[in-house]
Amino acid sequence: MSGHVNQGFSGDGTNGNHNDYPGAESNKDVARKSKDNGFFTIELSDQKKSIEAGEYDPYSWRDVEHPTTDTETFLHLLKGSLGTGILAMPMAFYHSGYLLGAVGTAVIGFLCTHCIHLLIRSEYELCKRRKVAVMSYPETALAGFQEGPPFQRRIAFIAPHMVNVFLLIYQLGSGAVYTIFIGDNISGVFAAHGITVNVKLVMLAALLPLILINCVKNLKYLAPLSTFANIITMVSFGIIAYYMFSRDFTFDGKEPFGEVKNYPLFFGTVLFALEAIGVIMPLENEMKTPQNFGSPFGVLNKGMVVITILYTSMGFFGYIAYGSSVQGSISLSIGDDIPGQICRILLSMSIYVTHGLQLYPAIKTVWDIYLLPLLSGSNHLVLLEYVTRVFLVTFCFVLAVAVPYIDLFISLFGALTLSGLGLFIPAMVDMGTYWHQRTGKTFIFTMIKNCLIILLGFFGLVVGTSTSLNEIINKFSEA
Repeated sequence: MSGHVNQGFSGDGTNGNHNDYPGAESNKDVARKSKDNGFFTIELSDQKKSIEAGEYDPYSWRDVEHPTTDTETFLHLLKGSLGTGILAMPMAFYHSGYLLGAVGTAVIGFLCTHCIHLLIRSEYELCKRRKVAVMSYPETALAGFQEGPPFQRRIAFIAPHMVNVFLLIYQLGSGAVYTIFIGDNISGVFAAHGITVNVKLVMLAALLPLILINCVKNLKYLAPLSTFANIITMVSFGIIAYYMFSRDFTFDGKEPFGEVKNYPLFFGTVLFALEAIGVIMPLENEMKTPQNFGSPFGVLNKGMVVITILYTSMGFFGYIAYGSSVQGSISLSIGDDIPGQICRILLSMSIYVTHGLQLYPAIKTVWDIYLLPLLSGSNHLVLLEYVTRVFLVTFCFVLAVAVPYIDLFISLFGALTLSGLGLFIPAMVDMGTYWHQRTGKTFIFTMIKNCLIILLGFFGLVVGTSTSLNEIINKFSEA
């Protein structure tokens, strides 16, 4: 899955981006912002506008320069969720079987959506208590842990860094996946003409263009390319659909249930494909009517229903069409004739642009939050920033060359990072945020529910990661 993510946290628990609270920091009303025992407070210059905790509405204090409508946010959510993950869904269904795959994708989609609701609701509640307009994911994690029981408060300082690390690993892993994708698909085009080109050489040839697009500092310069990438992605999906539905629709040789040992691979792949946690909070924070985002028939629920249906359909029909011969990306399974070659080239072009968008927040996190404070006295900051950009792109390239298996990479990084970002961290934030408010049966029910999500997240992280690593080792031993 591709998309932008929230800015991270600085090392002391404060926000690395000083413009994250535009609504709360109105020139008229805010004298200063301080941090008292780890909690954010705001003092208003106009004492007549003193705000009681119960009266403060973060939504009304947000000052977004170009707010998005519900429809625009819905389209951004769809765009941010349509990446390489959807092309790996047929392989996920091969691991799970078509019946378990359909049911499992729906269940994981529901679970991901529920955890996003937990995070959005916690952010709103914590913003009310601290009288700030908006919080990033790392800030929400810190504040939620600080509100929780003693054991959560003791480890609260770790929470924002844990989120930053998971986000960083996810973004760098996605960069490696995109590099492998380009290598596989372009080498497939050469193979269609009887020319054998090593995938690693294709990735090496793509390294310099990838470095160049990741040296673009302002995303507005990538906007036209992003629009073009969206168009050619839709054309490519149309070509893939043509190939899928032109084949005989038969269940012969297709299993309703896969091998149990491969279920963690299915889990990691679907989580990587479906989980939109990286784009959710920025989208909600930029809305004209953010209260419509998490409502029962709001943007989030509508968007996740559509996304889950799209991913389930791609997985189901892709597996039924190609069976056990399906490859890590379905673009590699379609025909080698002209439309198939065009599809691979168009998707490679689209993923090339997406690579620059995907690594943008990773570069911002590493440079702005962790390196810049250490190097602030240097006279070569511009050069050092470009060195950082080149290093991160090259690191993704090295990962891709070291493990050039796109399906296993997707499963690995899905289980390793999104089990935490999308499941157990939102549940822990919700637990801490409402720890002192829930009583009786509500407290017991939410505790049991959140604990089950936390256990599932940790189980998925450990088992999914170990299974993917084991499969990677087996691949190398077979080579």
